[in-house]
Amino acid sequence: MIYVCPDIIGTGSREPYSFELKQLLEIPIIIKVGNLPQVISGINAVKENLRKGEGIVELFIAKGKKIERLQEILDIATQKKIPIRFKDRLYLDKISSSSPHQGVIAILNTYNYLYFNDLIERAISNKSKGLLIAADHITDTGNLGSLIRTAEFFGVQGLILPKDRSASITDAVHKRSAGGSAYLPVTKVVNLARALKQLADENFWVVGAAGESSTNIYEFDWNRDLVLVMGNESKGLSRVVKDQCHHLVSIPRLGKLASLNVSVAAGIILSEIVRQRDNSCRNLSGK
Repeated sequence: MIYVCPDIIGTGSREPYSFELKQLLEIPIIIKVGNLPQVISGINAVKENLRKGEGIVELFIAKGKKIERLQEILDIATQKKIPIRFKDRLYLDKISSSSPHQGVIAILNTYNYLYFNDLIERAISNKSKGLLIAADHITDTGNLGSLIRTAEFFGVQGLILPKDRSASITDAVHKRSAGGSAYLPVTKVVNLARALKQLADENFWVVGAAGESSTNIYEFDWNRDLVLVMGNESKGLSRVVKDQCHHLVSIPRLGKLASLNVSVAAGIILSEIVRQRDNSCRNLSGK
């Protein structure tokens, strides 16, 4: 059945879009708006979570939103029989008060953190060398979301967060990660130093990023199972976490500024890790 919703175009034209009518009208709202476990807002974040296809139970679209940028989102949601509801923009503003929603919000049943031991198992069983990131009490949700986006782009197998004094996976993090949070497994641990010790016992090298280190990232051999530890925005790595690191590395500085955003720093280091590992594979294959 063709369901015509003139409000979704925003131009006054009555261009139809195909939906199952019961998808819009007959399926009851699954979660009360005042008690949402998780929301994901923003076009890229919603699109990637829909593609992954886990946990999304409902979709809200702002009335008056032009359909062109939402076409793929609507197609995927319709295919997966996810209820789609058109609401006033103020309604979406209340649900996603901490992050710009770009006229689209997905309701996630719940965000599932991975068990720490399961994350280790995944990294060990990976065909390539293990590569995890540990975030030492990063509190800014924007920085955490950007770090997740960077980590996923470079093929990191998982992110380790401390349970306390750290940002968690929220709407703002989903949005800033631009969909990366749909693919990068995240675990929470009670004690980060103890978790790093456990990884060291599993033959992972624990390498911390620290500006004061005399070893720069281009001198270090990254061809090993490893955990890259990134520090807090203002304090860097804590002492107890540094004590668990086998080695500390730094990014060579050519300008006057003394530090980088954590996601930018991680991107530079991960790029070098990928470069070295790729060269190692080429050398082994004789290419």
